[in-house]
Amino acid sequence: MKIIEPHIHMLARTTDDYQKMAVAGIQAVVEPSFWLGHDRKYAESFFDYFDLLIEFESQRAKKYGLKHFTCIGLNPKEANNLDVAWKVVKGMQMYLSRDTVVAVGEIGFDIQTDAEEEIFRAQLQIGKKNNMPILIHLPHNNKLEGTKRTLEILEEEKLDPRMVLVDHNIEETIKLTYDAGYWAGLTLYPVTKMSSERAIELLKQYGVERMMISSSADWGYSDPLMVPMTCYKMSQCGFAEQDISKLVYDNPNKFYSQNPKFIL
Repeated sequence: MKIIEPHIHMLARTTDDYQKMAVAGIQAVVEPSFWLGHDRKYAESFFDYFDLLIEFESQRAKKYGLKHFTCIGLNPKEANNLDVAWKVVKGMQMYLSRDTVVAVGEIGFDIQTDAEEEIFRAQLQIGKKNNMPILIHLPHNNKLEGTKRTLEILEEEKLDPRMVLVDHNIEETIKLTYDAGYWAGLTLYPVTKMSSERAIELLKQYGVERMMISSSADWGYSDPLMVPMTCYKMSQCGFAEQDISKLVYDNPNKFYSQNPKFIL
């Protein structure tokens, strides 16, 4: 089965992971910008990081037959230093036209401050202005309240739901996201986010329309093979092959190919 991994942080993974992913049927990965474990002190550090994703990581993936695409954004964990954050936001534009950059993200809330909302709205406007898909990061703390506020802001900024993937949903948020018409992401990160089994139960309830699953694998306890493993578990639970394929290939392809640079 062909798979697109729609949200993974490969900079934190080893080359062996690319090889194993290719063997498991993953043909393309999308790597959003994220927090590296320590707040960056200078805007230029972000720009070096963006270049690293676009130039080095795409070539590293290519050696193993995988297409690598990038989302550019300022993660909400680093939005509270407004002096640096605004410099990064103003410098994002020069990266959005690069060949492998297909979306803005991941952006949203962390601890839900006024500064985070200010930077969130600014990046939503950039994505909207450039007609690019947008990847939303739901907060890990106070998630329900953060989800409600996120969806309010998306509506206030008049975002087209077809252009927005709201990721890191759990049982208490998925209905809000899905009913609002957005693409809904489930993150298969067993310890701090969601197991395959929990995701499968939600897929049984909501189906696969406008749904995506991803590993979001990074330097934490995570597994870049969670998507193919979940495909296997879904087949064992009686999901039709065409529905599994829609979830892990057709849906991410449909979402990201709204940017014409997303070519497999």
